[in-house]
Amino acid sequence: MKSSVKIRLLTVLLSCSIVTVISAQDILLPPPVKQGGKPLMQALNERQTTRTFTGENLSLQQLSDLLWAAWGINRPEEKKRTAPSARNIQEIDVYVTLQSGLYLYDAENNRLKQIHNRDIRSLTGTQDFVGKAPVNLVYVADMGKTGKKEGDKIADADLWWSYANCGFIAQNVYLYCASANLGCVVRGLVPKEKLAPEMGLRSNQVILLAQTVGVPQK
Repeated sequence: MKSSVKIRLLTVLLSCSIVTVISAQDILLPPPVKQGGKPLMQALNERQTTRTFTGENLSLQQLSDLLWAAWGINRPEEKKRTAPSARNIQEIDVYVTLQSGLYLYDAENNRLKQIHNRDIRSLTGTQDFVGKAPVNLVYVADMGKTGKKEGDKIADADLWWSYANCGFIAQNVYLYCASANLGCVVRGLVPKEKLAPEMGLRSNQVILLAQTVGVPQK
């Protein structure tokens, strides 16, 4: 084999390995299990807030089920979701902070798209348990989808529907956790000024709430 051919082959192989590494940073989730669980009335009866968690991680199946329940696509032909959205704008993005990094939930492809590999769980809240719990969800309103450009002023009135939409998602998480024997707590005390730069958010992306999920400590 000529040296030039060897070099080209080596270049191709190296390129393939780089692509594999880059792709491996994202997490492809297993298909969500959409049957089973506790009956709705039982889940409502057992819904509660939890602030003490074990150090146990959630499985990929649990993550997939959790995120689908929160804000997954339940009508693929219309790309509509498990939670309502005013005028179907679907401006809420669910970011997932894990020990392995920060991810954006891609509902259409059922994957976690890695933003970076830094552990910023402790920055998503002010309570001690936040940095130790396995999962913290951060709900972000992408106001670009409502017509707000970077640098535009975003008033409280602009966020009314987004807060409502976010509340629907957070309640879905509560009900899933009750059904799956997990614990969660929604949190409004989020250091947004510190967290937003760590998440790489634009000025027209607004952090609304965060929600901690994990295995409850008995």
